[in-house]
Amino acid sequence: MTLKPSIIVVGLGSGGEDQLTLGVLKVLEQSRLRYIRTADHPAVSDLSKRDIVFESFDSVYEIHNAFEDVYEAITESLLGIAQQSGGEPVVYAVPGHPMVAERTVVLLRERAAKQGVELRLLGGESFLDQAFTTLGFDPIEGFQLLDASELTRESLRPRLHTVVGQVYDAFTASDVKLALMNVYPDDYPVVVGQALGVPRQERVHTVPLHELDRLGSYGNLTLVYLRADQDERLRRRSFERLHEIVDILRSPEGCPWDREQTHQSIRKNFIEETYEAIEALDNDDPDGMMEEFGDVILQVLLHSQIEEETGTFDVYDVLAELNDKLIFRHPHVFGGANAQDAEEALKNWEQMKAEEKRRKGIPERTSVLDGIPKDLPTLPKAYKLQKKAAAVGFDWPDLSGVFDKIEEELAELRSAAADEPAERQKEELGDLLFAVVNAARFLKADPEEALAGTNRKFTQRFHYIEERLRISGRKFDETDLLEMEEWWQEAKNRL
Repeated sequence: MTLKPSIIVVGLGSGGEDQLTLGVLKVLEQSRLRYIRTADHPAVSDLSKRDIVFESFDSVYEIHNAFEDVYEAITESLLGIAQQSGGEPVVYAVPGHPMVAERTVVLLRERAAKQGVELRLLGGESFLDQAFTTLGFDPIEGFQLLDASELTRESLRPRLHTVVGQVYDAFTASDVKLALMNVYPDDYPVVVGQALGVPRQERVHTVPLHELDRLGSYGNLTLVYLRADQDERLRRRSFERLHEIVDILRSPEGCPWDREQTHQSIRKNFIEETYEAIEALDNDDPDGMMEEFGDVILQVLLHSQIEEETGTFDVYDVLAELNDKLIFRHPHVFGGANAQDAEEALKNWEQMKAEEKRRKGIPERTSVLDGIPKDLPTLPKAYKLQKKAAAVGFDWPDLSGVFDKIEEELAELRSAAADEPAERQKEELGDLLFAVVNAARFLKADPEEALAGTNRKFTQRFHYIEERLRISGRKFDETDLLEMEEWWQEAKNRL
């Protein structure tokens, strides 16, 4: 009977043979087919004295440029060797513990059974065991292990003891440094550990964060450690901290004003903060944007907190809904659909939006014009009404028809202004503005943005007139329209 192909993965620990478990040592002694991911390990020389030798995959590292390609090649090689071994177990040795920061083991676990290969894992002491001892922290207090190559701001939680492993070289250390600087001050003390638990090789020293990538050496056994820190300043960029602050403000021990607010009482604040953010955008003011965007986010947090207190939803439900929506409505990014340009991407968005509402059981709109917020300012509302009508074919064939309509409405306004009642004049003015919005749509120019630009231009030129008056020591009642028009023309040429 032919034995089933098998691979036994054994952990060598992070030091010499003294860190080997008795079970691992027995397997190594009894096996003939021994492979090791890298011979750059303290236990290799110790085991060679016992006539336990390995065939290493170090040559694979020289063939491939990316680590993922190396791990793929090692995995496929091991599976092939096992299938051709005639049932004799293949022993594969890895540094530390097989289930700690070992990508080849992850790949073997995913593929071995599918290829008819039995997989066994024998644990060894990982570098974490030495880290707990040498660095002196208890993981039960809260601990996270992060991969240097995948470190992001979002993964960092200062309240937890943090170990960043696989800091192979100065380039990796630089990436780690930049990621940490998103949360920690530049001079924050970080501990760098090298070959923890390995006699005569272990080095532990503390450096300011900005020097993390300026050390003399790095290697497979280099890690970075940051002790758990309760300093709230380290959480000032986190969304969780903002949610916590708003919760405190609304609590019985918080701010009396914040506690009293309702959706209706702060509705106007939402509108005001939004317009202030838009003003910062229009002024191309980065500092203003940073402040005003924060004020808008605060409004979202306050309204969400009010609902959280009643048990309906919280701001994390808002985020979940938004995440789902963005993914669902972008099938050309997160799915199999394609979009060659912005117009096609927008079409995908509208289609998925309709599908989303159908799945949620939201009744279909009875009118093409439904779905426009009733409190939307009139200029963008006119623009949206026209776009919806145009989408079903109710539109001018080209821009010349729009210009004809503008001239028609202008003539009617002139006539109404001559001898019609004020209400009639207002109606004709509205028709003219509506027709002009149609022109904006055909020109693919947002009418709100166009008018905002003109408002800014008018303000700058009028300020020029005021400055000329100030320089000449006069006031508006000491000049005339002719002189102001001359300054206006000067402003046009200068601004």
